[in-house]
Amino acid sequence: MNGNAVQAIVRKDLKVVFQNKGVSIPLIAAPVIILVALPGVAALVPMLGDMFGTGGVNMLQSMPGLQATLAGYDELQRSVVFLLVYMMAPLYLLLPTIVATTIAADSFAGEKERKTLEALLYTPTTDWELLLGKLLSAWLPAVGVAWGGFLLYTVMANLAAWPVMGRLFFPTTMWVILAVWVAPAVAGLGVGAMVLISSRARTYQEAYQLGGMVAMLIVGLLILQVSGVMVFSAWLVALLGLLFWAIDAALLWFGRRGFRRSKLATQM
Repeated sequence: MNGNAVQAIVRKDLKVVFQNKGVSIPLIAAPVIILVALPGVAALVPMLGDMFGTGGVNMLQSMPGLQATLAGYDELQRSVVFLLVYMMAPLYLLLPTIVATTIAADSFAGEKERKTLEALLYTPTTDWELLLGKLLSAWLPAVGVAWGGFLLYTVMANLAAWPVMGRLFFPTTMWVILAVWVAPAVAGLGVGAMVLISSRARTYQEAYQLGGMVAMLIVGLLILQVSGVMVFSAWLVALLGLLFWAIDAALLWFGRRGFRRSKLATQM
């Protein structure tokens, strides 16, 4: 395999992404909203205390698995930990999903719109080198944003919750596993699905809209946690990561078997 050719494809795709405002703006807006704006809501928790107390709708009662974990906190601290540690966990996974799908949607469909796909197809690379370059050009930024975002969220969560917690309480073991193990797998899931979709879609918007189905999977995890069906714990997060990596491997296998530049050439 020609590593230089793969690196050239990655550099070219990333250059196009940063020059395209329609693609780069969502990549900037998503981390700001998820990692900065949402943790800031913790400052309002004291005013929303009744929501988690006996005078209101007690969401924590629907999650008996959290009772032992939160036993060492007072009522208000439980509210903060519930919001910033458990409710934000599935939302954090949206970050690598959004980044991966946004870039991957542009990988082939965007090339078709810009009329640059033909030149790319005739470069002296194998089908596997071309596919791998496209995969890495979306996966690497998604993992970078996820890991950088984890560090940013660690700072923001501790700052926002300091008036209530009075100490550093984040990250937890579950969040470390989520960032190091699960986030790259989720990025791989988004990339694998989107490259397959994007290679068949005619336009970037068509590919991006179809790729929204990948984000719905993460939204489903949030719904399951809010409804009390499951609670993110270290072991559950580790199992989710294993499941996502298995799906990634399957997508990579099918993608490599089915990817042929001759098929792309007929779609231009």
